[in-house]
Amino acid sequence: MVKRVYNFSPGPAMLPLPALEEAQRDLLALPGVGMSILEISHRSATFKGIIEAAEENLRRLLNIPDDFEVLFMQGGARLQFGMIPMNFLRGKDRPASYVVTGSWSKLACQEAQLVGQVHVAWDGKATNYDRVPSDDQLDIKPQSAYVYICSNETIGGVRFPREPETGGIPLVCDASSELLSRPVDMSRYGILYACAQKNLGPAGVTVVIIRKDFVEACPDDLPSMLSYKKFAAEKSLLNTPPVFAVYMVKLVTDWLIREFGDLKRVADYNEEKANLIYDVIDRCGGFYQVHAAPGSRSTMNIAFRLPTQELEKEFLKQAEARNLYNLQGHRSVGGCRASIYNAMPREGVVALRDFMLEFFEENRHRLA
Repeated sequence: MVKRVYNFSPGPAMLPLPALEEAQRDLLALPGVGMSILEISHRSATFKGIIEAAEENLRRLLNIPDDFEVLFMQGGARLQFGMIPMNFLRGKDRPASYVVTGSWSKLACQEAQLVGQVHVAWDGKATNYDRVPSDDQLDIKPQSAYVYICSNETIGGVRFPREPETGGIPLVCDASSELLSRPVDMSRYGILYACAQKNLGPAGVTVVIIRKDFVEACPDDLPSMLSYKKFAAEKSLLNTPPVFAVYMVKLVTDWLIREFGDLKRVADYNEEKANLIYDVIDRCGGFYQVHAAPGSRSTMNIAFRLPTQELEKEFLKQAEARNLYNLQGHRSVGGCRASIYNAMPREGVVALRDFMLEFFEENRHRLA
């Protein structure tokens, strides 16, 4: 039997084992097709059924209304950083309001500033991006085309517990590291997007959920691959899509529906997993120092430090010996980080919790 470790990587991340097993079983030839998913035409009836089923699963899980398009694109979140202002800010006499809560929203803001007017409604730099703002801290321009947020910042492990109040201005949201981890109020959004390699599937596809009036407002003078309008008109088949990645989105969402039924149950599962780790951090008297402030803690990415870098290196080394992999923090900040997306089983989180408690008991004398 193939040995699998617990992979706490922030992405590409663990995929559900049943989805991997189904893909493995049918990799040589899809049932009734005689060809691999890696070989079929994106214009075939087979792939049409796959991409339509993936969209239907997403609509069911997220309760996406009919006035939204669901697009399967490429280029990851970084392409969206530029596409969004190119479609909705370029040449306009009104700004967009950006809420900067960490590295990814900061990058998105910088990209938008290359294209159009940007107003920074809040920036968490003063506290090293360890929290999200309260509604009364936001300085949103009332004429804004949209309000941009990153709902969960992967690097710092900071998330919005709920959508911020925007005075009726539509949200544009990078939900890459948490989409499908909890319910979403789609009525608040103009665009909600996520690169797949966290909770949706493998790297290579980006799901963009965009309101149809946003699509209709897109300019006609953009290159086709940068136009939501042209992508929507071609039902995500403007060019050859990432066929295998879309197929895996279907298998992953099939698993979510079978295993949980709805995102409320997924959210409860994720909260319970995250609390196993946060409880250890809070109980160990400062030995583990979580980055995110209370009230802004992510259930997907738990970033924390140990008393010294030497201890952090030892922690990571011993963790791997226990099959707990990829717990190192982002290269820009260091420390440790446990990413516990939907596919991370509770058993993996329990194994990490138990190791953290044992490591603390063995090294607590070094806290002073």
